[in-house]
Amino acid sequence: MTPLVLLAVALLIVVGGVLALRLHPFVVLIAAAFAVALLAPRPPDAAASAGEIVARGFGKTALDVGVVIALASILGACLAAAGGAKRIVASIQRLVGERHTPLALLLAGFVLGIPMFAETVFYLLLPLARAAWERTGRGYLLGVLAIVAGATMTHSLVPPTPGPLFVADALGVEMATMIGVGLVVGIVAALAGYAYALFADARWPLQPQAAREVDAGPTPDVPTRMPPLWAALLPILLPIVLISLESVAHAAPHALPSTAAAVLHIVGEKNVALAIAALAAIGVMVASGGSLDRLRATLGEAVTEAGSIILVIGAGGALGATLRQAGLAELSRGLVAGEGLALVPVAWLVTALIRVAQGSATVAMITAAGVMAPLLTGGGEAIHPVYVAIAIGCGSKVGMWMNDSGFWVVSRMSGMDEVQTLRSASVMVAIEGCVGLAATLALAAIWPGR
Repeated sequence: MTPLVLLAVALLIVVGGVLALRLHPFVVLIAAAFAVALLAPRPPDAAASAGEIVARGFGKTALDVGVVIALASILGACLAAAGGAKRIVASIQRLVGERHTPLALLLAGFVLGIPMFAETVFYLLLPLARAAWERTGRGYLLGVLAIVAGATMTHSLVPPTPGPLFVADALGVEMATMIGVGLVVGIVAALAGYAYALFADARWPLQPQAAREVDAGPTPDVPTRMPPLWAALLPILLPIVLISLESVAHAAPHALPSTAAAVLHIVGEKNVALAIAALAAIGVMVASGGSLDRLRATLGEAVTEAGSIILVIGAGGALGATLRQAGLAELSRGLVAGEGLALVPVAWLVTALIRVAQGSATVAMITAAGVMAPLLTGGGEAIHPVYVAIAIGCGSKVGMWMNDSGFWVVSRMSGMDEVQTLRSASVMVAIEGCVGLAATLALAAIWPGR
């Protein structure tokens, strides 16, 4: 079979398994990886069997990102349980004024989307949008959309959340670079989404009384004593600062004393940086009055959730490894024709199509990274791979509709019906994805090289 046919087989298994059979993403991704490995033509002297190729791809991915995902899950869970999210929102609200509560929700969602999953951020902040409506009698839809606009962009663009973390690793992008470019593009896209949220709230005002129950998981048990702002922000900012400083020390090794550079190389390594941040989050939770029993429960839930994510991410790495082994890089000759910038919209479109077809943004990013990674080694090297990685994240914003669990979370918890959700939240995140692509192309045109 040719690489194109093998790619079609893999996509059919992924989309069909998730959309038609409703199977767990790990099952469909690992099944696609085995299918590609078994169907790909193999030279007689091949050193590794099909099963070994799959296992090695899975193992390498778990080696690269598994510890980071587990530690990030602990960080987010402990920060939520400590009341750090509410402290951040309250502080931003005081800064911008109660009149601009939706803007505070946008900024809080954007910040909290870095260490937490977007759904968790929505669970935490939605009651604040309802409380703002109860005080003012207006702006409820704007508050709901502001939360989604902020959290959804960092969820797909800024590590250590699993999607962008996997994409950066698969495409060979340094985490500091992915964080920096992801934040820039994410801010631009989130502001565009907020602009549409203002329009939607004025056109279709919404009241929260009709909110329906949805099985959205347990709401974090927030203690009555919230941590100070610096403590709430510390676990979020620590890994960003440490990883960025390590990147600077690596780029300019003689700019710092040797001892300082050596320390930065240790603490700025992604696994160590996230370990320090996770310990800081645990400390914040304990200092905020969290009991030992609550700490045990929070850590147990975080590790269990991380285990499921690591399985999915590892299976995505296995699929990418089998596609590379099958010779997918040869497709780049027909796709990019030597022009590296063309890879950016190609990556965006591939991700968007997969997202529309099967619903999950994370699965779409994992699958698209497996498709695009071989192309970056097959001739499309005129631009930095971070732009391809960011385009994948932006493409995953297109196609939030009824086959996406996040669609139903936003719909049911906010009290919107399907039509209301489609014309508000779905259109808004699609606009964010398109604006994010435009911003990525602009950055790639201005600073194309490595």
